[in-house]
Amino acid sequence: MAQTIIDLLNKGIKANKEDTYRQGNIINLPQEGSLVISGDIHGHRRNFEKIIKFSQLENNPDRHLILQEIIHGGSQDEQGNCTSYKVLFDAVKYKLKFPNQVHFIMGNHDTAFITDSKVIKDGKEMNRSMRKALEREFQEDYTDIELAMSQFLLSQPLAAKCCNKIFISHSLPNYSWADEFDPSVLEREIDIDDLIKPGSAYLLTWGRKHNKKLLEKMSQKLHADFFILAHQPQEKGYIQPEENLIIFTSEHNHGCIMLIDLKKNYTTEELIKAIIPISAIS
Repeated sequence: MAQTIIDLLNKGIKANKEDTYRQGNIINLPQEGSLVISGDIHGHRRNFEKIIKFSQLENNPDRHLILQEIIHGGSQDEQGNCTSYKVLFDAVKYKLKFPNQVHFIMGNHDTAFITDSKVIKDGKEMNRSMRKALEREFQEDYTDIELAMSQFLLSQPLAAKCCNKIFISHSLPNYSWADEFDPSVLEREIDIDDLIKPGSAYLLTWGRKHNKKLLEKMSQKLHADFFILAHQPQEKGYIQPEENLIIFTSEHNHGCIMLIDLKKNYTTEELIKAIIPISAIS
């Protein structure tokens, strides 16, 4: 059982690295077809399955799907420990089924797992909780599974970009750290130091407080006109805090996804209309 999971994760690493649309640490999407974007999933199996059902990649060969932050949340074992890794394993299987249509992007909970740093969700330290569940399920093979998971999460790209200058990442740097962010992290292999503050991958996955001045700086650094982010909890599913910024989540009953046409140039109003409540997916 354990070796099957390790083999699965290793195949997922290879698929992430060999993704046709990957250049460095960014997915450069084509100017054709469509794109489904999910926000944080955090182990929410029903929403994950609805996103898969909605995407219908088997019937839409020119459609792409972005998944992010699968781990930490959702179901628990009998001792109350986090078993979200099971959704991660299923997401990797889906990536292997559609290797050039399914694209992961790295989130802050991923970087926390890789670096073994504390990350709190709903009052619980999630890495400790998930590692307890992994150890309980896989016993003496636990450390091998943990290592394979870390390597898979590290193999994820940091962002995706559409030809219509829409930039999709888990987050952006705080305004106070904007000048410290080095966009070359999108072009080279990630080093572990990139994942630790003030490393650029850390800043790109953990940042908040995205004001107009920050977005102007990021537009210049990333050659983007519009930003679609996750990371920040949204009780109503999404928010538009600035004219060229949408933040949304997919982790609860009010969670959302977005469906956009990769050929189309969007206004803010049109992007808002492209948001779909997951609860509306039958």
